Amino acid sequence: MNIKTKLICVFLSCIGIVSLKAQKTKSNKSGLEERKFLVETLLKISDPVLQNLADDQLKQNMPVEKADNPYGGREEVVHLEAVGRTLAGMAPWLELGPDKTKEGKLRKKYIQLAVKGITNAVNPDANDYLNFSGEGQPLVDAAFFAEALLRAPTQLWDNLDILTQQRVLKELKKTRATSPPYMNWLLFSGIVEAALLKFEGKADMMRIEYALLKHDEWYLGDGVYGDGPDFHFDYYNSFVIQPMLLDILSVLKEKETELSNYRYKDKFITNAHVFTERAQRYAAIQERLIGKDGTYPAIGRSLAYRFGVFQALSQMALLQQLPKDVKAAQVREALYAVIKNQISAPETFDANGWLTIGFYGHQRSIAEPYITTGSLYLCTTAFLMLGLPEEAPFWQDAAESWTQKKIWTGENAVIDHALYQKK
Repeated sequence: MNIKTKLICVFLSCIGIVSLKAQKTKSNKSGLEERKFLVETLLKISDPVLQNLADDQLKQNMPVEKADNPYGGREEVVHLEAVGRTLAGMAPWLELGPDKTKEGKLRKKYIQLAVKGITNAVNPDANDYLNFSGEGQPLVDAAFFAEALLRAPTQLWDNLDILTQQRVLKELKKTRATSPPYMNWLLFSGIVEAALLKFEGKADMMRIEYALLKHDEWYLGDGVYGDGPDFHFDYYNSFVIQPMLLDILSVLKEKETELSNYRYKDKFITNAHVFTERAQRYAAIQERLIGKDGTYPAIGRSLAYRFGVFQALSQMALLQQLPKDVKAAQVREALYAVIKNQISAPETFDANGWLTIGFYGHQRSIAEPYITTGSLYLCTTAFLMLGLPEEAPFWQDAAESWTQKKIWTGENAVIDHALYQKK
């Protein structure tokens, strides 16, 4: 080997060493920078809603953008929509409580804003007294509000004064005026009653039982429920069905009710683990829907909820019950890619920081007649994983490519398997 060849070999070897070191550095990157970005994004979305509600000025300052062919009367519920949905996604992060860190101080600020805002929301003398009355839509958004309380019982519910707690219970009970349609709406009644059961100790158990039993009946297989008796190719298994089933069952487990052994037409709602296994399978499907560039299929209705599409995946990460072949770090990286991708689109926010209707930027054409400005804040539910503390493996583990990124860059990936579970 001549000197020139030797020099070339040494040069190539050095390149290889540098490359390996670079790869090692990249693979060792934890998710704390991603967490910082996600917290900042959640607060950017939520701040106008919570700050204005705390100041008793939400109705005065919140714009009401609607679809081109809107349903009538949406102005009557748009503010409860924004509040309930914002808090439903933010609640697990708030539940971590304040501490002396920069993030902990931010939590303290937003816990205080939320508590003050809720006090206004249920005070009949406040400008921002919100509408829980009447049939139909108030039930939907009271349900997300109730779910927020269930997700942050210490920081939201326990920090309310006694009068405000009594007022909250009174407002939630007003939703009993609605007989929910034979579809995912059964869970709205169920989650409201679960909140009443947790915080008052009594509830209309039939509304809870019926919601669970019918969804067990509507289970179609491979982790997917019908929206009622029919299959809908959309994201409502994530927007509503899977998360509310798990949150209701969590209350029942805590209260040690007899429902988990309830017999119905020779079937059993056996235990929460059956629903959890289905949710895990659905989470696996959701993780595989995220493309290597952070995009995902724009399928079905309610696309204006943006990355709220991935509430179910984020919830399973929060519960630390992801499927065995799905690593926490790959979910972190995938959700980060999706959220950063969509939130960066031009005109996602108006000049005053309120969300605009759209999937990627401002796109009023994708709005169904029931979509308003308030509806859009369901996107916050993608941030449920922020309820995991910084020390959790979800944030500390080295970066991991998600499934589609592995496949489309030539890496090895785990093959997919259906969930073979009896209906």
